[in-house]
Amino acid sequence: MLKRILSNPRFLIAIVIAAVALISYYSKTEVNPITGEKQRVSLTQEQEVALGLQTAPQMIRQMGGEYNDPKVQAMVERVGMKIVNGTEAGRSKYKFDFHVLADPKTVNAFALPGGQIFITMGLLNMLKTEDELAGVLGHEIGHVIGRHSAEHMAKEELTQGLVSAGTIATMDPNSPGMQNAIAQYIGSVINMKYGREDELEADRFGVKYLFETGYDPEAQIEVMKVLKKASGGQNPPEFLSTHPNPDHRIEAIEQYIREYGKK
Repeated sequence: MLKRILSNPRFLIAIVIAAVALISYYSKTEVNPITGEKQRVSLTQEQEVALGLQTAPQMIRQMGGEYNDPKVQAMVERVGMKIVNGTEAGRSKYKFDFHVLADPKTVNAFALPGGQIFITMGLLNMLKTEDELAGVLGHEIGHVIGRHSAEHMAKEELTQGLVSAGTIATMDPNSPGMQNAIAQYIGSVINMKYGREDELEADRFGVKYLFETGYDPEAQIEVMKVLKKASGGQNPPEFLSTHPNPDHRIEAIEQYIREYGKK
């Protein structure tokens, strides 16, 4: 049985594709200049900045444009730059810009590679204090400093290679639908774990930055309560979610506050 499998040309091709994907992934190791952490990334910092700047206009259009109130934009920019200038983020090569998106229904904030950070009016309207806004922006700045997008892109390249290998190795002409479903499931599960870890690391950055810039770190907990309320309390099982559920994140944030509060 094993001999027949190993002599199958499809299986041998799959092994080669998987090996190339793994070697390529593990060769992309850099030391994060801010955190000192060894990371596998597919972009230089300069490429991250360029990609973020190129992608930002399209992202703004997809989210209904920027909110047409200069005072609101200026307020978010002020809070964001206070965090940048008061922390290690200001010593990085990243170009930070803060955008308020007009979308009133979507409750979200996110960061593009290189420092382009967005918050929707749907989320901004739910925040009660400047500290809570600082908590949101600090978290997103943490994603940039943590180089999570660059890491994710490298993992995506690995995933695509492994999925391609799996597709070829399990190819069944009589059941293409099942083949595609298996390949997609493999890819989604590989990347789920990393998404959760990135969010928790960004929460840690956020707490640290709130301490360093004089904002109330407890505001991070209030932000989690806002997100929990926005979800209607309906969260998928954490193992099958790209983000930790709000209750888990609150527990982690409380631990980060205790840690940084002792320093």
